[in-house]
Amino acid sequence: MLKELRRLIAEKMYRCGRVMQVISIFCFSFSLFTFAYGQTVTSTELINNAKLYDGKTVSYSGEVIGDVMVRKEYAWVNINDGKNAIGIWMPKGLADNISYTGSYNANGDYVEISGIFRRSCIEHGGDLDIHASSLTKIRSGSSLHYSLSVKTLNFSFYLSCVILLLCLLRILHLKKFNIK
Repeated sequence: MLKELRRLIAEKMYRCGRVMQVISIFCFSFSLFTFAYGQTVTSTELINNAKLYDGKTVSYSGEVIGDVMVRKEYAWVNINDGKNAIGIWMPKGLADNISYTGSYNANGDYVEISGIFRRSCIEHGGDLDIHASSLTKIRSGSSLHYSLSVKTLNFSFYLSCVILLLCLLRILHLKKFNIK
């Protein structure tokens, strides 16, 4: 009876061990797959851990800001994730998908790019950048419209009147004492 019980326990442990091996292999494979095909990272992670990510495929998302600067078959785009902006070098065809860039007059498109991170790109003068291979527009940007409030308009008018009055008083003061 004791021998039978030991055999059953050993068999169960063997099966559990096999299940654990399968689970471990799956988790390991999944982590390799994720690392090989891009990690979503922030600008702070890229800047603080530049050596770790150098030469690896990463995913980075944020708002397109500034201008799309076309250079022959490629384009430079700056993407800001709310903390920092990172320069992205991409084929011109990918940049054509960008409708709005962030500025005073517009919210830029929110995009996710995937590409190879370079902490010191030899091709671009040693700058930190990402060479994008794909771009996905997550959210389109929009134009911003500002209106002048009545309160601001009134304040400007009264301030202009005060400045004009001060200028007139100064002129009168100078004439009184014949000062040119």
